[in-house]
Amino acid sequence: MTRVAAIDLGTNTTRLLVADVADGRVAEIERRQTITRLGEGVDARRRLLPLPIARVRNCLTAYRRRAEELGAERVLAIGTSALRDAENGEAFLGEIEWSYGFDTRLLSGDEEALLAFRGVASGREVAEGTLVVDVGGGSTELILGGPHGVEYATSLAIGSVRMTERFLTSDPPRRDELTACAGAVSWLLAEHVPDEVRHAVRTAVGVAASVTTLAALDLGLEEYDRERVHGHALPADGVDDQLARLASLPLEERRRIPALEPERAPVIVAGAGIVREVLRHFGLAELEVSELDILDGAALAAAELPEREEGAAPPGAYTCC
Repeated sequence: MTRVAAIDLGTNTTRLLVADVADGRVAEIERRQTITRLGEGVDARRRLLPLPIARVRNCLTAYRRRAEELGAERVLAIGTSALRDAENGEAFLGEIEWSYGFDTRLLSGDEEALLAFRGVASGREVAEGTLVVDVGGGSTELILGGPHGVEYATSLAIGSVRMTERFLTSDPPRRDELTACAGAVSWLLAEHVPDEVRHAVRTAVGVAASVTTLAALDLGLEEYDRERVHGHALPADGVDDQLARLASLPLEERRRIPALEPERAPVIVAGAGIVREVLRHFGLAELEVSELDILDGAALAAAELPEREEGAAPPGAYTCC
């Protein structure tokens, strides 16, 4: 058994998982998340901006302290869409290695998809024809697989932060903005998902905050409850209802909705819109919600890291930003 810490440097959220890993299973010790909006402005400027960088650094200081307190032997920080898109993303990862002593990995879109599937599969038997849907801040990963592994995976540049910045600029969003956002998502799905993949999908599992938040709202929770959200069958009609509700409210009212984290309110409309278009594209009446996701896959990858020689400088360290 190996105690590890995995950190997901997401476009919208920075997350920590400390867990014991043995025989391909992840036993959670502690899980934390902080909305840091690392990808703020990246879609337009292609650079990580100073304020988001500062927010992530402050968060990582606390995460490193907690990982040390809990006895994590190895720490792996993964970078996803925002870091892929930013010209200074790789340099920022190098600085993280140097400043915090973490191992880091900048994931390609395909690698992100495979790690998400691995996280979902760490806690369940995946049925044949299962589509894993990972709606992030900068990208959405679609992975078709089953008990024998992954059959198809793709990463599309549609995420809750990216689509909000591109399309949903009014408060609340105007009807034409919502239509344009839905059209862009629908077009990308039609362009990039082969028909044979679409027809092979029998069921779906959704992960990440847009999906889990919609599940909490569909359940009518007064406060977020991971145990009730995990395994919830989120109906397509329920997604439609929540999207209509969320899109009708100005931001300050969305912030006050029970079970919706206030700092997620600015991007939840776009996130819900992406989920709706995915369900429509694949003709799905519902998707199962999973709290196990790419962070659990990263914990498995962290356990596979070679032990670092004592006193060795972290690899890839150089000056950033």
